[in-house]
Amino acid sequence: MKSLLLNVALLLSCSICFAGQIETIKVHSASMQKEIPCTIIYPDSYKTSKSSYPVVYLLHGRSGNYTSWLSISPALEKYVDQYQLIVVCPDGGDYSWYLDSPVLKDFRYETFTANELIGFVDKNYRTIADKGHRAIAGLSMGGHGAVYLSIKHQDVFGAAASISGGLDMREIDSSMRMVLPDIKDDPEIWKKHSVYCLADSLKNGQLALSIDCGVADGFIKVNRNVHQRLLELKIDHDYTERPGGHTGEYWGNSLKYQLIFFDSFFKR
Repeated sequence: MKSLLLNVALLLSCSICFAGQIETIKVHSASMQKEIPCTIIYPDSYKTSKSSYPVVYLLHGRSGNYTSWLSISPALEKYVDQYQLIVVCPDGGDYSWYLDSPVLKDFRYETFTANELIGFVDKNYRTIADKGHRAIAGLSMGGHGAVYLSIKHQDVFGAAASISGGLDMREIDSSMRMVLPDIKDDPEIWKKHSVYCLADSLKNGQLALSIDCGVADGFIKVNRNVHQRLLELKIDHDYTERPGGHTGEYWGNSLKYQLIFFDSFFKR
């Protein structure tokens, strides 16, 4: 009996040892002149190893924040150990859509995420600092942000995944009126900030891309439209529909598959 209890204790201690480490940091944005909070999750091996690690940037949805992904997927601490990678969750505000606003002078979430944040993380953490080991994913608003940023910054991100993403800004203009001009006044600006339209600038093989949306999600039509457009353009990509809606349960489940997708990309 004592032996059994000892073995159980050892197993429990090991499960605790091999859990990712979590830090909350603030990264200065020169373009917005403010500090942006971020969650950093890195594997348990980070403190004892001299190795460098691939990085996955996870973007939250509208009304979320830098802590959202840990609430949606508590298993993130285990995933970073399983795949030996670093996860970075920046705060993207309530309605940024991770854009640089042509209307608001100090609204520069694209610059922050794709430039300032990347530079900070690569400088202060042991990362493999190239696009072949850097990926970005997000849910809803962050799903659009992840694919938008990866298309516009293909020298920075080698892989991207959208989970329940609002991939056509023209379909969701009500939440963007503070960030972009009225769509009736300047429809071209909206096209320049919509994944559906930016897909035309992709060349096959430039970006490893995964798109995932629940069949009961309000964004399913937009996701199907983007999928069809990518097929027409002959852009290789993964596309998944599963039962489910615009919910935390769906996003947490999808993340498991996106991390497998990224792990495969990193090991190519």
